[in-house]
Amino acid sequence: MPSLRLLIFSDIHNDWKRLEALLAVEADYYIAAGDQVTWAKGIERCGEILKARGDKVYVLPGNHESSEQVDNMCARFGLHHFHERHFQVGKWQVAGLGYSNPTPFHTPGEYSEPQLADRLRRFTDLAPLVLICHAPPYGTALDRIREGLHAGSHSVLEFIQARQPDYFFCGHIHEAEGVAIEMGQTRARNVGKQGYLLELE
Repeated sequence: MPSLRLLIFSDIHNDWKRLEALLAVEADYYIAAGDQVTWAKGIERCGEILKARGDKVYVLPGNHESSEQVDNMCARFGLHHFHERHFQVGKWQVAGLGYSNPTPFHTPGEYSEPQLADRLRRFTDLAPLVLICHAPPYGTALDRIREGLHAGSHSVLEFIQARQPDYFFCGHIHEAEGVAIEMGQTRARNVGKQGYLLELE
């Protein structure tokens, strides 16, 4: 049986050349895990580029864009708004949650930890699960800004520890881009704008 290819990336922050390079990679699904833009500037341009892959594209809001802004972009350019949703591909469940835990910057896409926990709960019974969040789990190599300073989500951490999705992908913390760890049975990675091509049987 041929594998399914999911190209997952985040934190493009208006680097349109990088976005075009990612979309040039052949995949079955393209999942933009938030912060395609900075302070919501350039979201139209982002949609223009993403529409090259049309209905293969699934978009999460990061903390730099609101769910409403992403929803409008997806509606206009024929993309899928993936925030707080999931879909099935083969035997796999693929679930997405955008926004970050609170930041010092008061960006448009932030949830409290209880809000994040509440929204993650809807994915509890999905298996086997590929979970994609904008926010990384707190206190791990995926949310480390520098030695001793972490900025991820406690709720995301607790969900992964309790539910053990097969795969977890995030962005948000640029300093951890490309870092991959194992959290029990979960293979976890901060994809950043270099992206990651996941092949599923």
